[in-house]
Amino acid sequence: MHRTGKFRLLVLAGIAVLPSFLKRSCYRLFFGYSIGKRVSIGFSILDARSCTIEDDVRIGHLNLVIGVDKLTVGDHTRIGHLNIIRGGKEVRLGRYSEIMRLNEINSIPEPDAVNNLDPRFLLGPGSIVTTGHKIDFTDRVEIGRRTVLGGRNSSLWTHNRQRTRPIEIGSFTYIGSEIRVAPGGRIPSHCIIGMGAVITGRLTGEYYLIVGVPAKQIRPLSEDDRFLIEKKTRPDLPDDFEEQSAQLER
Repeated sequence: MHRTGKFRLLVLAGIAVLPSFLKRSCYRLFFGYSIGKRVSIGFSILDARSCTIEDDVRIGHLNLVIGVDKLTVGDHTRIGHLNIIRGGKEVRLGRYSEIMRLNEINSIPEPDAVNNLDPRFLLGPGSIVTTGHKIDFTDRVEIGRRTVLGGRNSSLWTHNRQRTRPIEIGSFTYIGSEIRVAPGGRIPSHCIIGMGAVITGRLTGEYYLIVGVPAKQIRPLSEDDRFLIEKKTRPDLPDDFEEQSAQLER
């Protein structure tokens, strides 16, 4: 985890109050950040050892990104207001992804763990984290493309007292409010997770409604359900988004 000294934090706080066009220049000049065209940054602090922000990104006010080793923000990504992203080796937000507001995405520094760690938070292209969620990425948390962590107050945990296990969430999945994912949990692609579900293991099988404590598959998705998970996660998502993303991954 990248450590932030007091002087560096003071400089970052000073930059935060500047207009966006001056802020971009200061980040490039003083910290070597790579910042693309038409990037808007509000009254927020962005602290990373290495930072790449691509074109047409919008970052709102009162966000705190601190102690991240490597921060990568894909084009057309949106970060709303009052989010905290802290620590870890890598935070990667895919193109056209979105983190709305009041989310806490945190990696514990120097955890007392007996296993090897991979503290990375990877949010796939076109995926969305809505409001008031807590995501622990002391170990790896990977969310696929065009998935929605919806509603409010869900928690994803990768650690217990002395051991961590990664969490994996597939693509084209909709996750309802107040779900819990235990260390090592896996949610498949093309599924809907009902409100209040608790994921305690590695679920398999796509195109299911998953609910309960512990969560299990209840029934296959109907055509109406499939429309919910396959529709655009953002109105501005290009019609050829999947094709574009596949080309960029090559």
